[in-house]
Amino acid sequence: MKSSAKNIKLASVDDLFKTDEGRADDERERVQEIAISELHPFKDHPFKVLDDEKMMETVESVQQYGVLVPIIARPSSEGGYEIVSGHRRHRACELAGKETMPVIVRELDDDEAVLLMVDSNLQRESILPSERAFALKMKLDAMKRQAGRPTKENCSQVGNNLSKRSSELLAEEMGQSKNQIFRYIRLTELIPPLLDMVDEKKIAFNPAYELSFLKPKEQEMLIETMDYEQATPSLSQAQRLKQFSQDGRLTEDSMLAIMSEEKKPVQDRVMFTSDVLRKYFPKDYTPRKMEETIIQLLEQWKQRRQMQQEQQRKKRNSR
Repeated sequence: MKSSAKNIKLASVDDLFKTDEGRADDERERVQEIAISELHPFKDHPFKVLDDEKMMETVESVQQYGVLVPIIARPSSEGGYEIVSGHRRHRACELAGKETMPVIVRELDDDEAVLLMVDSNLQRESILPSERAFALKMKLDAMKRQAGRPTKENCSQVGNNLSKRSSELLAEEMGQSKNQIFRYIRLTELIPPLLDMVDEKKIAFNPAYELSFLKPKEQEMLIETMDYEQATPSLSQAQRLKQFSQDGRLTEDSMLAIMSEEKKPVQDRVMFTSDVLRKYFPKDYTPRKMEETIIQLLEQWKQRRQMQQEQQRKKRNSR
């Protein structure tokens, strides 16, 4: 019988005399000072890090107080560390001329890293549609992978809650409907120039969703058509472009015909609350009485305006 002595791992003297508290301390995460050059962005990071006014404010804070909250990173197989949470703080340190910054190094697999990265960024006050779209897609894909390889009948189920799909759990986490989650994720099918126009609020969310069903070549053609017409598609136009594409009838001519249609003017609405209006009326005026009085005053103003315009017209003609 072979000896198994070589398989026995002997504890060091330090380990033998270490207290439970000391062992627990070894397991605890520590903040380390790591060189800025050793920290690399997360692969396919969906959140933009811009050198804008907010970034300059962060740079000033770093210069004055340092980094108050350590970033989270994980060891990279290619050397150094991959940033999981804290890309803006990392960039601020670069701009501030810092050589090192505080980092919590955490062992995370790919899916754990994706979930932490997305969750830590989705809490921001201002998120662009493109950022939300790619972040939700990455998180949903990670949740599906964590569920293992479910059967076709049980696709996308995750965790121990086998009664719900991962998309349903994600919707609950985000406080949105599952349909809205998928509508955001659909934006990832837009080519970059169109998605930039969504971020810049040149194309509204609902038309953008419809346009995401166009083939990439059709989307490129649409950019040229928009440039020619100096217009972006309305929701109705986007829906018809989508239908023409699905029917195989979307050509340059049909796209131009749709985009050149005159859009219905947007009706402006001006609304006042009763609290605002009551400052200008007696206390015993009912909402109906206030409305009647306002209409009467507007009619009087309109008549005076017409009289002034007529007087100006006569003066011009008499010269």
